[in-house]
Amino acid sequence: MPTTSCYAVDAFGEVMAEGGAGLIISSQAAYMYPIPNDIELQLVNTPTEQLKDVKFIQEVAMQNSGLAYMIAKRLNHLQAQRAAATSWCKRRARINTISPGVIVTPLAYDEFRASGEGYQAMIDASAARRTGTSDEIAEVAAFLLGEHAKFITGTDLLIDGGVIASIRTGEFKLWQ
Repeated sequence: MPTTSCYAVDAFGEVMAEGGAGLIISSQAAYMYPIPNDIELQLVNTPTEQLKDVKFIQEVAMQNSGLAYMIAKRLNHLQAQRAAATSWCKRRARINTISPGVIVTPLAYDEFRASGEGYQAMIDASAARRTGTSDEIAEVAAFLLGEHAKFITGTDLLIDGGVIASIRTGEFKLWQ
C-alpha cells in the first residue's frame, strides 16, 4: 500500500541538499476519508516498507480502491511529516505537500467524461464554484519551494476552492 511518493520521500531524504526543499503534489482526496488520530499516529511512525502490514491498511485501504486512493493520498502527507522531523531535518531541508482539488488538466477531462456529474456537484458546492488551473497550483508550488517559505515544513496546503469545507460542514454529501 505504500505509495511511490512514500518511497521517493525516503530516497530523496538521503540525498537532499543541505537546506533544500521538496514538494509532493497529493490530492484533496486525502481529506475525504477521516482517519482516526490514533491510526494516523501509527501510520506516521511506521517505516514505509512496513505500511502494507498495518492492520488498518489491510482491513480498510486494501479492500476498496476508492478508499485506497484516499488513504494513499493521506499517507503522502504523513510520510512528508515524518520526513520533515527525521531524515530531511538532519539536512535542514524542508518538505511539504499540496492537495489540489479539481484542476483543469487532460486527466480531469477524462474523469469528467467518466463521472462528470459527481465532479460538477462538488464544484457547485464549493465556495469558488469553479475548477482550479495548473497555473494556480504552480504558483503555490513555487512559493513553498522558494525563499519566502523557509519556515514552512511538514505541512500540507489544501488548494480545492472550498470543496473539503463543503464536505466537512455537510453542505455536500460525498457519499449519498
